[in-house]
Amino acid sequence: MDAQLQKRIEDQLKSSKIILFMKGTPEMPQCGFSAKTAAILKSYGLPFSSFNIFDDEDIRQGLKEYSEWPTYPQLYVNGQLVGGCDIVTEMHENGELKAVLEAAK
Repeated sequence: MDAQLQKRIEDQLKSSKIILFMKGTPEMPQCGFSAKTAAILKSYGLPFSSFNIFDDEDIRQGLKEYSEWPTYPQLYVNGQLVGGCDIVTEMHENGELKAVLEAAK
């Protein structure tokens, strides 16, 4: 990955304490996994940002390499990858996600 793309990704990660890279937007998700992850985040009532990966092919491909995570959505809290839909759902169900999100306040 070139340095410019890496900086763009890192700038996105720094732009919000909680950011969801997803297909579509929380209001108009374009896949079921993105819709489910955004709904879980909304249920906590905490502010979060989103990035529609369909708007930027370089970030869409580069983030997979950056995170070593091949699929979307990808949830980041304080610049750290939390995981995709399955991990976020599991953490939500067992109570771990609340603590992770509250650490971002």
